[in-house]
Amino acid sequence: MLKDKFLDIMQARHACKLFDDTKKIENETMETILQIGRLSPSSFGMEPWRFLVIREDSLKAALRPLCWDQPQITTCSHLVVIKAIVGPLAPGSTYREKMLSRRELPKEKIEAYLNIYDKFASNKMATEGLFCWSSRQCYIAAANMMTGAKAMGIDSCPIEGFEKEKIEALLQMDPAEEQLALIIPFGYCVRQAKEKIRLSLDEITEYR
Repeated sequence: MLKDKFLDIMQARHACKLFDDTKKIENETMETILQIGRLSPSSFGMEPWRFLVIREDSLKAALRPLCWDQPQITTCSHLVVIKAIVGPLAPGSTYREKMLSRRELPKEKIEAYLNIYDKFASNKMATEGLFCWSSRQCYIAAANMMTGAKAMGIDSCPIEGFEKEKIEALLQMDPAEEQLALIIPFGYCVRQAKEKIRLSLDEITEYR
């Protein structure tokens, strides 16, 4: 039963293009959605996401032109800006030491783990950059939040169509410390979702 119910939720979840701006998500329900994001897995357990929840109509209105004028921005109940931390993930940072030292392990094991992490992070900085790695972790949290929201009857829409640098400036973000990864409006859709279209499982899966 749980398997079927979960598949039904995945089938029903869709990218809502227009929300009912008269309906608001209860605070307790919104906090549950955020908790789902908080409990998501992340590489090295760094939890590199930070959630900015925007409820103010004036700030939504200021953001909308910077998000390709998409109506979801101003019609949603809650607008969640997911920020990916960058600076705190650097090798040698106090943040990475704090995160990796949370478990009760012998000092030598923690130091060995920190050394492994620093080599990993240094390689990321030299290749794709810490933001690319950090933002990928944010997408894990985002997916879980959207699925969890749908399980509670709440719609959402992942948005990447935005002017990143301008939004970071508007929100007074320091790009050296954190950068914009994704924006997710949450609320109640005004129209029924169209039939979901996906490739078949056979087309996307192989076994070896």
